[in-house]
Amino acid sequence: MDRHDLADMTAEQVAAAHVRDLEVQGKHGVQFITYWFDAQRQHAFCLATGPEKEAVDAAHREAHGLVATQVIEVDEAAVLHFLGAFMQHAAGEPYVETAFRAILFTDLEGSTALTQKLGDADAMSVLRRHDEIVRSALAATGGTEVKHTGDGVMASFRSVAGAIEAAVLIQRELAVAEKNGLMPLGVRIGIAAGEPVTERDDLFGTAVQLASRLSSRAAARSILVTSAVRELATGKGFLFGAPRTVRLKGFDQPVSAAEVIWQQANSS
Repeated sequence: MDRHDLADMTAEQVAAAHVRDLEVQGKHGVQFITYWFDAQRQHAFCLATGPEKEAVDAAHREAHGLVATQVIEVDEAAVLHFLGAFMQHAAGEPYVETAFRAILFTDLEGSTALTQKLGDADAMSVLRRHDEIVRSALAATGGTEVKHTGDGVMASFRSVAGAIEAAVLIQRELAVAEKNGLMPLGVRIGIAAGEPVTERDDLFGTAVQLASRLSSRAAARSILVTSAVRELATGKGFLFGAPRTVRLKGFDQPVSAAEVIWQQANSS
């Protein structure tokens, strides 16, 4: 996958550049599978197969001269998990689709001691109930489960609003289960957002790390989001607590974050 930082390009121009890529790809042993173009951010991402990074660069250079800012090796299945099904359009057909995603992590508080406290069967029952609630919320909000972490779930969304809506729904359903004596543990949720190729040369590296660390830092039964997620959700009907800075493992600088007030949040 590669990333192009563009300037003043239209969807029609990017579509034309993709056509030129297809025309020369065979000469370089490369196959361009699909691309995403965010007109507002002027970012484009290409997913391609090839013998090496240099071959992808060479194909771009011959086709139109728009050499990628970054090229990283990725697993196609991982890209599918993060970004969802590939959009297949006729070559030359202009379209805009952002590769920006919101990342959500759930984390069962005290899950390590759960088995000792409840026993294997009851502990697995609690985990299954968590999984059912989370997956139901993802289905209702357009989220994609990326992986199960053992004591939580990692998911991606096409918008921060979808991620927050899912998180609110998860906490509300968990609260009902807890009230009925079916969920003895609280769940922590963290949300961050970003694009697939980062400065750390990793697929969603920074966003994934942030969301994961926020879920670990959040209090039980709460939702903690980055300031960027909070700002992008402005006007979407969600309520937030006061911004605060938190220190997260693996990050040199404090991170600005805020809690979603899910007991009163009204997403619309």
